[in-house]
Amino acid sequence: MTTNKKKLLITESLSEPGRALFAERSDIDVIEFPNMISASDFEALLQAEAPVHGVALGATRFGEAELEASRDMKVVARIGVGYDAVDVPALSKRKVPLMTAGTANSPSVAEQALFMMLTLAKRGVELHALVKTGAWATRLGLLPFDLFGKTVLIVGFGRIGTRTAKRCLAMEMTVLVYDPYVPAAAIEAAGCEPLSDLDAMLPRADFVSLHCPKTPETTGMFDAARLAKMKATAYLINTARGGIVVEQALYDALVAGRLAGAGLDVFEVEPPPLGHKLFDLPNVIIAPHVAGVTREALDRMGEQTARNMLSALDGAPIAANVVNQDVLG
Repeated sequence: MTTNKKKLLITESLSEPGRALFAERSDIDVIEFPNMISASDFEALLQAEAPVHGVALGATRFGEAELEASRDMKVVARIGVGYDAVDVPALSKRKVPLMTAGTANSPSVAEQALFMMLTLAKRGVELHALVKTGAWATRLGLLPFDLFGKTVLIVGFGRIGTRTAKRCLAMEMTVLVYDPYVPAAAIEAAGCEPLSDLDAMLPRADFVSLHCPKTPETTGMFDAARLAKMKATAYLINTARGGIVVEQALYDALVAGRLAGAGLDVFEVEPPPLGHKLFDLPNVIIAPHVAGVTREALDRMGEQTARNMLSALDGAPIAANVVNQDVLG
């Protein structure tokens, strides 16, 4: 007996709103897999369940081998917006759309970027420890400062960068933007100042906040040479992807006093090794790649992921959320 049901593999982290949309469809079979599944186990699962028509991925890698194992892949979806673990050309070659969660987690990441700026400016970690250790009398040696009147340089003016800019403007900061793929007029219309030369403008920034995707162009973008162009009183915030910042160069700049501090939600290797040298610096705040993983964002991302997959299976993928636009039409 034949069936027209579509089989989907979804990571166990997919939230209830997304699962509810799948449950409404009698033509969909859902199979869960662990978030931290190995590449070999994932490929074996695809082979065992084939044909598989769609996958919803967390951090799991996906490329030619997985496409081959699935036998009839129709859509690959990321429960998020980053896709550096997906072989996009391999998907395009087979006309399989790669879909991301659009704006679902962008408010959350923008809030985290602003939180890190505020925590560093207000010396949240240091002053908290000062009170707990009975060092109250030394507080005037650790004076916080205001975001008001400061200049922030936002690198990447997409869904997250634009929202971060709005929040910084609300703090009455001057907002500079570097994104060679966004027209200067659009940046100006948002109340920001567009930059055509990143290196020339770095010395103006009190904060640099990264919101660009990880690509061959941006990998290692903030290396020793670029960090040296920032002023010694500036702070670097990375809520984008590990590898955009060269961690050894960042450590060297911080230890030498050539940079005031950093806020990192992402690392070159995740999870970073225990005893990572950046962990011990008092002017560095860190988080485990959760900027876009709030309770509300998970619900939004799960729902959007399900809508993305169903739209593709129904023959009308939501175009705005398709990464490889060449598969449309």
